[in-house]
Amino acid sequence: MPVPGNAPALTWRAFFIYAVLAAAPVSAGPSVGAGQPATYAQLGKPDQAEGRQVLATFRRAGIPGQYYLQFVLRVLPRRGEEHGFSGSLWGGRNESGAVTRVAITDATGGESRLLIQNGAQPAVWRLGAGERDNSPQMVDAFTPLIPGVELTAFELQMTYIYWPDATLEQVSRIRSRPAHVFFFRPPAEWAAQHPGISGVRAYLDTQYNVPVQTELVGQDGKVLRTLSLVDLAKVGDQYIPKTIDLRNEATRDKTRFQVTGAALGLEFSRIVFEPAQLLEPVAPPAKDKIVEIAP
Repeated sequence: MPVPGNAPALTWRAFFIYAVLAAAPVSAGPSVGAGQPATYAQLGKPDQAEGRQVLATFRRAGIPGQYYLQFVLRVLPRRGEEHGFSGSLWGGRNESGAVTRVAITDATGGESRLLIQNGAQPAVWRLGAGERDNSPQMVDAFTPLIPGVELTAFELQMTYIYWPDATLEQVSRIRSRPAHVFFFRPPAEWAAQHPGISGVRAYLDTQYNVPVQTELVGQDGKVLRTLSLVDLAKVGDQYIPKTIDLRNEATRDKTRFQVTGAALGLEFSRIVFEPAQLLEPVAPPAKDKIVEIAP
């Protein structure tokens, strides 16, 4: 379904939770093209105190309780053949913040597993296909979820929302919705590890306070990667992201994250979100709890 203009308060963040990485209602209005913002006329400088309040609310948002998603990753290169992977995602929160476990199956049937901890002290653990005799390893947030896929843990974590140096730049219209435009500058330690990146620009819907689009920005000011919502799905009374696109602006290659099934209001054992338990498979919920989501 397209993104509704009259949806109830949309809550999600534990992936793209952007995640897109990436969930925003869109109502009828003048088109602004493929996600390009149109700046509103505004008097004076943006209110930074208001911006801090918006961010505080955004940081508390998230899908209520614990949940499970089935998804496919479609690799859509500008040149070459399209291919895809299937995956599962378990989400929730712990004392450190949002936490996500991801399993992705490649074309050979091998399964890669990741544990992604969000919060003020984020971390990512990965166990690649064929590495069952090894312990899960901590990896950089820009490690691809699976080789050959643009999508990384950085898009799932959204660590930038915890960076203290955030500026409300303006209010713009994007995808037919007004949005607060924030620019997040990385802390010194993170910047030293990723010298080619100057920050992240995020467009948060002014009514629902959810991200419409995010952009990873290079030191030259050019956008390196863009994560944007395509549409939403409704599961019970809850709207969740259905389709999210990540585009490499240099190559124009795209990865599409598409949810095919969801189960909300679940309860998982704590060990599901422990790094050492990546060595063990986790069964999905019973089929009667999973709501299928049509393409």
